[in-house]
Amino acid sequence: MPAPRTTTSARKFLGRLSLPERNFVADALRTETVGGVLLLAAAVAALIWANVPALHSSYEAVRDFHIGPGSLGLDLSIEHWAADGLLAVFFFVAGIELKRELVAGDLRDPKAALLPVVAALCGMAVPALVYTVTNLTGGGSLAGWAVPTATDIAFALAVLAVIGTSLPSALRAFLLTLAVVDDLFAILIIAVFFTSDINFVALAGAFVGLVVFWLLIRKGIRGWYVYVPLALVIWGLMYNSGIHATIAGVAMGLMLRCTRHEGESRSPGESIEHLVRPLSAGLAVPLFALFSAGVAVSGSALGEVFTQPETLGIVLGLVVGKALGIFGGTWLTARFTRASLSDDLSWPDVFAVATLAGIGFTVSLLIGELAFDGTPELTDKAKAAVLTGSLIAALLATVLLKVRNAKYRALYEAEERDEDLDGIPDIYEQDDPAYHLRMAEIYERKAAEHRRLAEVAGGASEGDDRPA
Repeated sequence: MPAPRTTTSARKFLGRLSLPERNFVADALRTETVGGVLLLAAAVAALIWANVPALHSSYEAVRDFHIGPGSLGLDLSIEHWAADGLLAVFFFVAGIELKRELVAGDLRDPKAALLPVVAALCGMAVPALVYTVTNLTGGGSLAGWAVPTATDIAFALAVLAVIGTSLPSALRAFLLTLAVVDDLFAILIIAVFFTSDINFVALAGAFVGLVVFWLLIRKGIRGWYVYVPLALVIWGLMYNSGIHATIAGVAMGLMLRCTRHEGESRSPGESIEHLVRPLSAGLAVPLFALFSAGVAVSGSALGEVFTQPETLGIVLGLVVGKALGIFGGTWLTARFTRASLSDDLSWPDVFAVATLAGIGFTVSLLIGELAFDGTPELTDKAKAAVLTGSLIAALLATVLLKVRNAKYRALYEAEERDEDLDGIPDIYEQDDPAYHLRMAEIYERKAAEHRRLAEVAGGASEGDDRPA
């Protein structure tokens, strides 16, 4: 007879992070939140600058102003420098994040990686499908299918900062990992679908530069004065090759070592990310938004967003496709792996985060420029659709998250509580006997203080009972 089947407890997902992962996520999201607020401010400034009649011409003049060495093929407009140059810094950080997740983070474990990877893939496939169906039925262009596939983590975190929602670390980490995987596939989409003519000589030069970059890292060579000039050469060659220059950024990010050797508090990749992330979140991405988000906004223009198939497909892809794709991918992964949701969370929480991921913005604007290149009118309408869809997704997510905000705040406060003041949240020390000894001492001191105060109050009370 077959042996009786033993029952095992179901695997949980979106549960408590490990302490190192929690600290990394907190540090990363803190910078991204500040950058997201700056990004939001830059987008608003761009819309004002582009739509105030007295300022409109100056916006176009600055955006279209060309600068750079023409002999090197780099005589580019300011808008072009922002999209191809500054966003290379953004994707460099994304490359480091992805490498760290693959070798030291949640993506290192195939079982743990399955959920965010499937959710991210579904969160890209369903918006693309929604866009395609909308344009097939409406007779529009299929060129923009990739526009609604991206998630802007900085803008999403800015929304959280503005509405004051304290998401638990597990949901924040889920959102961050989604965005990291999302960025990887966005880069692949850009490289595969938006590259036409290739200059193989320049591409070979960029490849040689990347090999030199990798060898220097392997040899342990240090010094920004070595890597920054080399990175600029690699970027310039990649741009002239015909492949989008941001590919160079993510390639160099993936080459950095993100595992710690003995005696290191941080790996080289983590150290460089710590230095470059503020530059990316606080300068590169906001400047890109400043020169990309300036589109004409009027009643008629907004009306066309919902009547033209290309723009309607983008809005529906971001608002409907993202939410259904991420939520559906998460639910299906749990269903077929027999995993269960963390006891502290419920499926409406997952749907709210999936809705928040519908904020596309940065990468969606970039893909929109590439998808509709050569048709400026359609490019501007696609940008307006990205702004509209991201705004609608933000408002819906705000409503959904506010409903559960009291629950989130309680979970967040429990995660952050540190009564013994040792710098480690108490929730991570429940199995440490030394922690309980420290807490016993703290409670004993408090009890002694309460007894002393009670004795003082009792003595004063007896003294007041004397006759007048």
